[in-house]
Amino acid sequence: MKILLLGEYSNVHWTLAEGLRQLGHDVTVASNGDFWKNYPRDIDLDRQPGKWNGIKLMAKVYSLLPQWRGYDVVQLINPIFIELKAERLFSIYRYLRRHNRHVVLGAFGMDWYWVHTCTYDKPLRYSDFNFGDIVRTDAAAEKERRDWLGTPKEQLNKLIAAESDAIVTGLYEYDVCYRPQFPDKTHFIPYPIQLPETFSSAQCKRSKVSFFIGINRERSQYKGTDIMLQAALDLRQKYAHRMKLNIAESVPFAEYQRMMDGSDAILDQLYSYTPSMNPLQAMSKGIICIGGGEPENYEILGEKQLRPIINVAPNYESVFHEMEQLIINPQRIPVLKVQSREYVEKHHDYLKVARQYEQLYRSL
Repeated sequence: MKILLLGEYSNVHWTLAEGLRQLGHDVTVASNGDFWKNYPRDIDLDRQPGKWNGIKLMAKVYSLLPQWRGYDVVQLINPIFIELKAERLFSIYRYLRRHNRHVVLGAFGMDWYWVHTCTYDKPLRYSDFNFGDIVRTDAAAEKERRDWLGTPKEQLNKLIAAESDAIVTGLYEYDVCYRPQFPDKTHFIPYPIQLPETFSSAQCKRSKVSFFIGINRERSQYKGTDIMLQAALDLRQKYAHRMKLNIAESVPFAEYQRMMDGSDAILDQLYSYTPSMNPLQAMSKGIICIGGGEPENYEILGEKQLRPIINVAPNYESVFHEMEQLIINPQRIPVLKVQSREYVEKHHDYLKVARQYEQLYRSL
């Protein structure tokens, strides 16, 4: 099949493309590399700040449109699949819809269904937009509501979701937002991960437990990494002789990977039910995820035995407690490392995931 993957989130599309190519498909990835993360792509759609650079990007996209015809499948990473205003994307989407066989919408992150469902329907006990029945009112959550609710982004999201041939959800959270609206064409497929050939199941030969956390200052409060970081800093002060903390702040993907290597555990996304791409990549290296590992995560995967994720409630006290337990009980680390690797091999290996996408695409 000839496949076009438009846009990028955390290396999902590039990793999927590598798997699909291994299966013999002709795949093109066009994206901005997910901003400063700078993931690989075949066609660069990076946009520099400023109105003039927006015009330049739009001109580049229009010049590329004749090449974006005749694909068996066009998959969009998000309703905002190119870094342009939603108003500009309506015509681009319609062109893609008209000149290609099938369009698939990815439900992999921020969009209207995620914002609206978590704000009003609240199917999750906690999320980026609610704690139980209480709606989050922090600045980041309010910004996303203003951005998506009652705007052209909402209209574009609803249009693409209604017209798409399939909707792929990458996490349990996104699945519960789309499936009630589109039960017949919503398909859950786990995120793809390229596993390193080898990994160490033992704690590195040192006296300290090593923790890693990646910080995006613009989204730190929204994702809860501010709380996780504070817990880690307080623990480092309490257990200076038994703990090491490595902090990566808004660094490109390749550097992020290097900084992560050798860690025992990664702290990631306090308000998530499930591990996303970064912690999954860490787990493939035998690094333990401290974050989202709710029962629903294992249920949607059909996982009955492995429990490698140290699940935390969305608060400081829970993070502090679970980290402290790992520090004072380091004998748990080798077992959790092995389970972390097995979990990714079983559910997220990029070739296994690519076959699931292949099966979906062929069914269209």
